[in-house]
Amino acid sequence: MKKIYYLLLLISVASFSQEIALLKYSGGGDWYANPTSLPNLIKYCNANINTKIKLKPGTVEPGSPDLLSYPLVHMTGHGNVVFSDTDVINLKNYLLAGGFLHIDDNYGMNQYIRKEIKKIFPNNDLIEIPANHVVFQKPYLFPNGLPKIHEHDGKRPQAFGIFIQNKLVLLYTFECDLGDGWEDPEVNNDPIDVREKALKMGANIINYIFNN
Repeated sequence: MKKIYYLLLLISVASFSQEIALLKYSGGGDWYANPTSLPNLIKYCNANINTKIKLKPGTVEPGSPDLLSYPLVHMTGHGNVVFSDTDVINLKNYLLAGGFLHIDDNYGMNQYIRKEIKKIFPNNDLIEIPANHVVFQKPYLFPNGLPKIHEHDGKRPQAFGIFIQNKLVLLYTFECDLGDGWEDPEVNNDPIDVREKALKMGANIINYIFNN
């Protein structure tokens, strides 16, 4: 009965409201990193892919019932992440009911977040998403998959996912720094083409969520 309630609530949210949020998690990591990234991505999507997302993103904690108010929750940072038992249950219910979590490692989160994802889905492995997946196809084509925005360790960018009944519900972007590319131009002084790649990839994520 509870799962049906979650599903109906998310269907209602997706139908009548376009609003996304930043996840405020515990553990000491800087969940608030890249403060201009989501507002800039929202502006880009509203201008280029016909979304009508509220310009100011929300902030939501993983254990809050307000999580169900958002079809997309974005998570970033550089450090430690800890999900409580309540967080894990709420996040799992949210994702199983049709919610979407995008985790963007801002360099330094990887060793922590993988353990927390495993708490949510102990029987599901993170799967590397192939370049022919629809999230890399529409509305902008990325024939090689996830683009590289910032260099750290000389490793290739990778997109991992958790799939439920063949639908992507959790996206983890690693060795990429998408959020840095969404920030105001003067923050990281990225070339225009690099920033454009980041915003286009972000738009593909938004498009996937609202159309699948």
